[in-house]
Amino acid sequence: MKYAIITGASRGLGASAAQHMLAEGIHVISVSRKENSSLKQAAEKAGAGYTHHSCDLSSDVQFQSVLTAIASDIFKNAETVYVINNAGVIEPIEVAGELDASLVQTNVQVNLTAPILISNLFLQKAKETGTRVIITNVTSGAAERPIQGWSIYCSTKAAVNMFTMTAGLELESNGSSSKVIAFSPGIMDTDMQVTIRSSSEESFADVNTFRNYKESGSLRSPDTVAGALVKLVLAENLENGKIYKVNDLL
Repeated sequence: MKYAIITGASRGLGASAAQHMLAEGIHVISVSRKENSSLKQAAEKAGAGYTHHSCDLSSDVQFQSVLTAIASDIFKNAETVYVINNAGVIEPIEVAGELDASLVQTNVQVNLTAPILISNLFLQKAKETGTRVIITNVTSGAAERPIQGWSIYCSTKAAVNMFTMTAGLELESNGSSSKVIAFSPGIMDTDMQVTIRSSSEESFADVNTFRNYKESGSLRSPDTVAGALVKLVLAENLENGKIYKVNDLL
């Protein structure tokens, strides 16, 4: 059986990716604080399996317990396991010297620590069982350039990119059939964009640029981006450690 574990699947890109995976007949396991009821309906329509696990990824103990339970269950009969580390937070949006310590810790936990530990767990299970695992870490263009007010978001996404490239290199060196890639989705019309647009100019110098993205209709729909993402991860010619950008796929 094929499984797709998707974090942050309650809305935005994660929810849309789950919809596309279900349409492919893949059993989707949603991991998020809240459940998206439309996914259960989509699963019934597609005749595909669907399971939701409520989990706060900012809680180290909670997410490790939930993901360990998921891994122990699915690797009993899994043929291929897709993991999409999609959950992410943009806050704190603030200049250095004004950062909220608790928001910094949450950002690092959700954006960086969780994807690394989830990847580590599933690669370990893949090695033990001989199962093929395809891991996709959702990254950002912010990983490649400094953006005023986004020091923590830029830093965690840059670290995700380096982890992806290094893990991919290691898998290639070991002759593994598993893959680890990153996917940069560009700018989408999501709740994260709402948070960005609500920032002050003092905290985020480019806020008017992002407000203009919305006003000019420049934001892609999560469904369009998710379609490109799912088509990518289901392809047979993935390059280990590569950072794929949506603009090159559409």
